[in-house]
Amino acid sequence: MDRVFFEELRLPKPDYHLGAGSGSHAVQTGKMLEGVEGVLEKEKPEITIVYGDTNSTLAGALASAKLNIPVGHVEAGLRSYRRSMPEETNRLLTDHLSTLLFCPTAQAVRNLSKEGIRNGDKTVVKNVGDVMYDSVLYYSQLAEKKSTILEDLGLYTPNSCTERFPRPRSAKRGGQTVPYPARLAEKKSTILEDLNVVNLQSAIRNPQYYLATLHRAENTDHPKRLKSIFRALTEIAKDFPVVLPLHPRTKKMIEVRHLLRETRGIKLIDPVSYFDMQKLEKHAKVILTDSGGVQKEAYWFRVPCFTLREETEWVETIQSRWNVLVGSETKNIVKKVRHKMGRKPPPRRAGIFGDGKASEKVVQVLSDYIINNDGGKN
Repeated sequence: MDRVFFEELRLPKPDYHLGAGSGSHAVQTGKMLEGVEGVLEKEKPEITIVYGDTNSTLAGALASAKLNIPVGHVEAGLRSYRRSMPEETNRLLTDHLSTLLFCPTAQAVRNLSKEGIRNGDKTVVKNVGDVMYDSVLYYSQLAEKKSTILEDLGLYTPNSCTERFPRPRSAKRGGQTVPYPARLAEKKSTILEDLNVVNLQSAIRNPQYYLATLHRAENTDHPKRLKSIFRALTEIAKDFPVVLPLHPRTKKMIEVRHLLRETRGIKLIDPVSYFDMQKLEKHAKVILTDSGGVQKEAYWFRVPCFTLREETEWVETIQSRWNVLVGSETKNIVKKVRHKMGRKPPPRRAGIFGDGKASEKVVQVLSDYIINNDGGKN
């Protein structure tokens, strides 16, 4: 899935690709730990920068700490306080291994302080803001111009979408593309103009859909939770089309658990690029997700968000009332989504995630640290 991001964002190709692949958390982390160690021994960096809360984050931090290389953790201090989440374990260990902790919010700084990690002589703790906010500000306008995802999926009118989903492995034929009749009707019919009811161009350019994302193991790897979420999305789709870009893990579970029937009312599409995802998020009426990043992007795009989890590390979005925790129970999801719709949105608090210059602040902290610990020799 990473190739499209390097190409679309015109990022330089990495000098090393570990090829760790999939596997259990232990297998995946072990492979990366071994691979990262080899790279560090060869390159001998002054600082290792790790980001987020993935297995690669922990592997990079642990390999560096073992080699006595200072670790800088971008997105430090997040806590869901649910140890059953692999991401929580990765965050905790990485933060306690790090020398430079770049926090995205004031709450993250407070979380670290409660664990005894504070700004001082040997440890740097800074609230720099969220680098993802930098990215959204930089790329959202470009995504608006370059992405054609709404046209491709026929999302400019209600109940219109293109559904794409690979058939189960037992089927011999390939994927299927099913254009909904409404899409053809949109092009052929002139009824709105004839009746002078509404401006046709205005109707066409007003997307009407909900966006869903689903990838966390706590949802995908538990058939009961996954089925319950799908049933909620199917019920909600009676109001507006629900578009769900399929993460490989979710797709696999649908096939393995034979849950394709449970997704009948949902518009399943292939994974999308960064630009396409930005545009889908920005124009959605509602976002339902278990992704931490998507929760924040919904907040920045001012789209109501419903998180398919029992807790979130991004408590600021909950406190601001732009995000609602709904869990995985069908009735609760449907009830809260329908209750929220049509209501006046709450005011959005400015500055929670910084001023859009987090990356510049990270670079400045790194520069100051190197100069102070190198005597300015290099």
